[in-house]
Amino acid sequence: MWSVSVPVADQDAALTFPTGVLGCELRTDVEVWPDARLVEVVPRGSNEELVLLPPDSEIPVAIRLGTSDAQHALDKVREAGVTLHNEELVRMEGVPAMLSHTGPDGNGLVYFEETDEPR
Repeated sequence: MWSVSVPVADQDAALTFPTGVLGCELRTDVEVWPDARLVEVVPRGSNEELVLLPPDSEIPVAIRLGTSDAQHALDKVREAGVTLHNEELVRMEGVPAMLSHTGPDGNGLVYFEETDEPR
């Protein structure tokens, strides 16, 4: 599974186009921590997500990729010498283990551990 985040000026206003015009479903709308709201929409019948984030969000604007083993992904990224945004896996209740880094061309990338639990 993968997702792409898009910077938006107003998360509430930004929901109108994908849900009202494109027919996407709102999958997630949660405050991850104070002032960090995660809003995800999904085209009907798909698992690929569009994440709507304010440009100043502490949640990184990035491409998100699923992995079966987040620790292995972290080890491989560390070995490659790329810029890690976290030295250890990020683990929060109700959220899959994840890591965040900047790719060689400066793009934000997040790997999250896929689980059997439905999202």
